[in-house]
Amino acid sequence: MAVPVTSLSEKLVNWARLKSPWLTIFNSGACNACDIEIIACLIPRFDVERFGILARGSPRHADILIVTGPVTLKQASRLRRVWEQIPEPKYVIAMGACGADGGVFHGLYHVMKSVESVIPVDIFVPGCPPRPDEIINGVVACLNLMAEDASHAGRAWRQKTRDRTGGEERKSTGEIYHE
Repeated sequence: MAVPVTSLSEKLVNWARLKSPWLTIFNSGACNACDIEIIACLIPRFDVERFGILARGSPRHADILIVTGPVTLKQASRLRRVWEQIPEPKYVIAMGACGADGGVFHGLYHVMKSVESVIPVDIFVPGCPPRPDEIINGVVACLNLMAEDASHAGRAWRQKTRDRTGGEERKSTGEIYHE
């Protein structure tokens, strides 16, 4: 497989994106325990800034979207709109049991199945709520995924494919973070 030639500016942008990823956090509701754990990541005890990670409020400046809480029918269009505002290449981390399958809210009339039913998810961080070190490991796994995508000249090599037998979407070679 031939490695595509990238320009110096593309290499510089990829290097900067890996060395200083910017996050934006979307809370779709629930108990806010995941949000408290994200705040714990930002304090000096865990200090995610040592990886160059910055939390920003604007999705237009973000590289990674972290989604917390179960996605409700009301929040689905808002989540989709925030995701569309993030420039390419964009990555999504679904946090906690609520992000993976609705958690304790699974099966309620207003809760969607998972974050992945609204937007594509790259990394799942399990737990209810996940500890700050698990969140940091999930972000580092996302950085590794970003580096792998940059080496393959984009994320097209691991895009979702349609399973012909059941109609379900599955990842061809994507990662799911487990402790």
